Amino acid sequence: MPMSTSVIVAKTLGKTVQLAKPQDLSGGFSDFFNSIGLTGAGLVTKGIAAVIAVIAVRMLFSLSGDPKRALRHGSMAIGTLFVAVVLAMYGGQLFSTVTGSH
Repeated sequence: MPMSTSVIVAKTLGKTVQLAKPQDLSGGFSDFFNSIGLTGAGLVTKGIAAVIAVIAVRMLFSLSGDPKRALRHGSMAIGTLFVAVVLAMYGGQLFSTVTGSH
């Protein structure tokens, strides 16, 4: 099926602004991930980071009434959330040094 050559545009104050150009995604998921600049390994890294972030947020919401225990669990949850953010931001570079792929 031939791809449409139409372009999504918007007119604002008399100016035409190109919002999106057509993308050929006939190759399926590989074309989609290439269009957003994400590889399969990068997707797995982001998925792991998302799961860790959900666990950290759950830890934050399940703090106890005891102040000493709540402080301990809260700091562990913040640390876990920090690990998730670092993994989401730098996971690709981190795991590429382990596997040797660049």
